[in-house]
Amino acid sequence: MEPTKKRLSFWQIWNMNFGFFGIQFSFGLQQSNMSAIYKYLGADESSLPMLWLAGPITGLIVQPIIGAISDGTWSPKFGRRKPFFLIGAIISSIALLIMPYSSSLMMAASLLWILDAANNLAMEPYRAFVADKLNEKQLSLGFLMQSFFTGFGITLANFTPAILVSIGVLTISQKMENGIPVYTYWAFFIGAFASIVSVLISVISTKEYPPTEAELEVIQQKKKDHLIKTVFGDILEAFKTMPLTMKQLIPVKFFTWYAMFCYWQYITSSLSLSLYHTTDQASVGFSKAQLLTGSLNGTYNIVCFLVAFLLVPIALKIGVKGVHFISLTLGGIGLLCIPLLNNTDVLFVLHNPFGGNIPITTIFLYSFGLGISWASMMAMPYQLLAGSIPKEKTGVYMGIFNMFIVIPMAIQILTMQYFVYDLLGKNPMNVIKLAGVFLILGAILTLFITVKNKKSE
Repeated sequence: MEPTKKRLSFWQIWNMNFGFFGIQFSFGLQQSNMSAIYKYLGADESSLPMLWLAGPITGLIVQPIIGAISDGTWSPKFGRRKPFFLIGAIISSIALLIMPYSSSLMMAASLLWILDAANNLAMEPYRAFVADKLNEKQLSLGFLMQSFFTGFGITLANFTPAILVSIGVLTISQKMENGIPVYTYWAFFIGAFASIVSVLISVISTKEYPPTEAELEVIQQKKKDHLIKTVFGDILEAFKTMPLTMKQLIPVKFFTWYAMFCYWQYITSSLSLSLYHTTDQASVGFSKAQLLTGSLNGTYNIVCFLVAFLLVPIALKIGVKGVHFISLTLGGIGLLCIPLLNNTDVLFVLHNPFGGNIPITTIFLYSFGLGISWASMMAMPYQLLAGSIPKEKTGVYMGIFNMFIVIPMAIQILTMQYFVYDLLGKNPMNVIKLAGVFLILGAILTLFITVKNKKSE
């Protein structure tokens, strides 16, 4: 018999999700710095998409497999999901420490493969962890707590280089022997520390529910059977019995994640070109664009964690679909407005106790719409999915669902590499405009989703 899930306090839900902070800090460092790192090591804009291939491919392979394995795992001492995010955090911390010392494009790209595999190893069971631990009424809070830590972790990751420069610890011109700025090294070092410590806090503070007798019998049987046969059998069966809601979410996720990969790959080059009139990685303008990318990405993630909890009461009033539609539309409009914004017209000034005041210019406006989109993307699709999948297969279904994040990324890389970038006039800003259009298309497709709860079937 399934144990009754106790209502957890706010701080218990906080502690169980705190490890998501470190995982997302690592992702944030990638989003804001990998294109710049590749350029420092000799890459040009046209080759950037293929160098980002690690994320989608490792996600495509790792997430459903780890999801299926974690469904069939139980240790009275270590639990079901916790061992996976602890091992993932350890590996990703090591990769983060080594990344700034990359001596070639091949070394940086290889480390990104390891880093992404480790992050996926940690992140996928975390989605199932929330569904395992929380009752139906608290699922929204659990997933939106992950949105909060996604925004908070990526925000700190994005702002860390700029903070190190603004407080005078480092200068913008300090470079390592391989041309990578010293502030990038220190940001990755801090990320490695955050990744392992935050996951340890979650692992130590939270206990998992033991499996029911029926689940335990299934787990024991899986141990007797061949692991690969069992795992791939579970994945194949889950594909065959995929709920309607999950199928209808696929096109929504395609357009939204294609858009986000366009944004992460080309925002630095777009800002460098439009604001500083250069794409030369050796120029001061490009370094300024890299720091500005961190600040802008940090801003949209600040918005993400500030609005994450506000989305709960809004979703109760207008529904999850309504929230997702409005959020994606705002993000798409924001990206389309980037060519109209600049870094000279000042909206207001922030006081900086460590040095000169920080002007907030019109370019920051798009971050508000994108931040609302990002908060919704991190929670609402999982909320829609959680009500339509069987509990005993939560891990494998969450893994498959995350495949529909990484498949669009892989398609974006291949299409952008071989013909889309050329069709867009080899102009990074046109890639950002395409991302805006795709977010709006994802918003429209959200309205066609049929929500069907598994309990009503």
